[in-house]
Amino acid sequence: MTNVYSFDGIVVFGLLFICTCAYLKKVPRLNSWLLSEKKGVWGVFYKAAVIGTRLHHAVAITCLSMALYLVFLK
Repeated sequence: MTNVYSFDGIVVFGLLFICTCAYLKKVPRLNSWLLSEKKGVWGVFYKAAVIGTRLHHAVAITCLSMALYLVFLK
């Protein structure tokens, strides 16, 4: 079990946040409601969705490597 205050926990939280926002960008109702704001605090969701959609190969490889690290090495 990882905690948020370790580096592993921060990376896992960041990856889950990016993947969730990228998924929510594909849902039309949530896209217009949650990801419409591009600045401020709500803009973090939009920016994470953009990172998740543009760098989807890198995000997927990082998720897979983090999962293997957590299962086998930690």
